Amino acid sequence: MTTVAAYAAPAPKAPLERTTIERREVGEFDVLIDIKFAGICHSDIHQAQEGWGEAIFPMVPGHEIAGVVSEVGPGVTKFAVGDRVGVGCMVDSCRECENCKAGREQYCVNGNVPTYNGIGKDGEPTYGGYSQKVVVDENFVVRIPDGLSLDVAAPLLCAGITLYSPLRRFGAGPGKKVAIVGLGGLGHMGVKIAHALGAEVTVLSQSLRKQEDGLKLGADHYYATSDPKTFEELAGTFDLIVSTVSAPLDFGAYLSLLKTEGTLANVGAPEEPISLNLFSVIGGGKSLAGSMIGGIAETQEMLDFCAEHGLGAEIELIRGDQINEAYERVVASDVRYRFVIDTATI
Repeated sequence: MTTVAAYAAPAPKAPLERTTIERREVGEFDVLIDIKFAGICHSDIHQAQEGWGEAIFPMVPGHEIAGVVSEVGPGVTKFAVGDRVGVGCMVDSCRECENCKAGREQYCVNGNVPTYNGIGKDGEPTYGGYSQKVVVDENFVVRIPDGLSLDVAAPLLCAGITLYSPLRRFGAGPGKKVAIVGLGGLGHMGVKIAHALGAEVTVLSQSLRKQEDGLKLGADHYYATSDPKTFEELAGTFDLIVSTVSAPLDFGAYLSLLKTEGTLANVGAPEEPISLNLFSVIGGGKSLAGSMIGGIAETQEMLDFCAEHGLGAEIELIRGDQINEAYERVVASDVRYRFVIDTATI
């Protein structure tokens, strides 16, 4: 076992505090990673505050991990010491179900093992990236291409893949009109990726205060959803809408913005149920869909795509002792667009 420094939430809704945790010995197929940077995702806050249900404490959040391999097990074939690597939202799965065999480990029928707030196959709780080292099976590690610096690559391990997967699945590309709802940690990567895929991109945000940012990131259009005229003007416009917000929306209003047989894909996860008049789906043959991160192969594909197109996250680098302040600022939407922890300061 290796003892490493980390920041943990000792109990639900409690401030995170500096502590130490134990990492397992490097097994035959394991990779030991010196974590360099860890992104702060809104889902870290949901889980540390038990917004999505009962959780495991103490909790070391963090599933946007970028670092360098410092040791490999004797059976490891995919990585060598010195490789630049990343770890996203899961560190294992059953590997035997239909979904795992199809490269959709995120939808493992028997449940994947989350990077934190989960129980590993050894029966021990998993601890995430707000720490200085982590041991992960090589099959759940991805390579960060040389074209991406580690700090701006870290958020791609959740925010990047969370947007890349539905954009690819639902055909964002040349000749397609795509809207991204919300310009935050997820949404800003959605704009960059949809633009790089060749789609015509519109941002739908509550207000116009981030309009200049949105256009710089690659949006062609920017509208305020607080203005009722937006929904009149854009009715029947989009092939695909990806909603990144974690608040319950008026889904009927957003479905009205789709073309016939268009899709509204949700990656934001509100804590409370939504209500929906099904005629807003039936009329126009529209689809209301969901998407959750991506499989390991697709995550690698996304990183390679982002490196090819020079796409990193827009980040604000912070120290370990600024995590609690960063949480408050995320909730207040006061970040452009992703906090990343310099783990050397933990």
